Amino acid sequence: MRGDDVNSSPQAALELHRLLNGFQITQAIHVGALLGVADQIAADPVPVAEIAAAVGAHPGALYRLLRALAALGIFREHDDRCFSMTAMGDCLRTESPHPVRPHAIFVGQKNQWDAWGHLLHSVRTGENAFRAVHGMSNWDYRARHPEQNDIFNAAMTGNSRRVEQAIVEAYDFGRFARLADIGGGQGSLLAALLQANANLRGVLFDRPHVVATAASVLAAAGVSDRCETIGGDMFVSVPGGCDAYVMKYIIHDWDDACCRRILKACRAAITGSARLIVIDRLLGPPNEDPAVKLADLHMLVGPGGQERTLEDFAALFDAEGLRIAEVRPTRAPVSLLIVEPV
Repeated sequence: MRGDDVNSSPQAALELHRLLNGFQITQAIHVGALLGVADQIAADPVPVAEIAAAVGAHPGALYRLLRALAALGIFREHDDRCFSMTAMGDCLRTESPHPVRPHAIFVGQKNQWDAWGHLLHSVRTGENAFRAVHGMSNWDYRARHPEQNDIFNAAMTGNSRRVEQAIVEAYDFGRFARLADIGGGQGSLLAALLQANANLRGVLFDRPHVVATAASVLAAAGVSDRCETIGGDMFVSVPGGCDAYVMKYIIHDWDDACCRRILKACRAAITGSARLIVIDRLLGPPNEDPAVKLADLHMLVGPGGQERTLEDFAALFDAEGLRIAEVRPTRAPVSLLIVEPV
């Protein structure tokens, strides 16, 4: 029997309807990001006709897109169909210090939408939707589609840059001499750690076709001379001879069985006082933290992994002879789990 506090209301229906239409917002931002409209909008109002000419869009249709984005606070609309920049819109600029444009381009790709369209399959069966739709994992798909691999790598690099400073501030990485970033992508986080710690040398480790794209990121950061890139398979082995191993946004990509294989390879490489530093989001208590719980659904649909509680992480580590020695929260939505051999 329902209590009075859970009876439906017009306000509740409006809010639910607003949430239901979230796909419209995603696609509107995605299209704006693809067109690069933020690069054409400044602090002073710019006519939509001028923006449309620069990005190759229909002026009338682009106006309808931009006024919707302005209503969301992403741009600001002025008289005579002119638009200016806002703090959110600035994150969509190509050269933004807080880049969201690469992620906006990635999440609107057809292969991602097709996978999310099969969420029902995942919920009914527990199976990965991306594999069910495309006949292969998202990793294999990107290996076969270089243009999608480029889009994904750019998105992951952008996402990394938004949390790097918080990670650098949260822990003294200068205590280490040689640090390996396992599954480190194009090396954005490792570059930030090397920039902040002049004594530190780095090893960027990921699949060969991923690390092959890292040179420009490392060079731009001025750390190429202190960073070695190695292509390999973290399910088999990781580079030895390091006193720290970092994994950011790696464990959440995989199910428990796969995670144990990765951790087994890391445990084999860890000697003496070396540490494993796992950087990931932690699932919060019931009825809180929707962002992480929606990210958990993305793990189900996309790579096939899951977000985890601190207790979930501890159980994984324990199975491979590791334990959490310390938890370091950051001002970003990630925590550092400092892990040591048992």
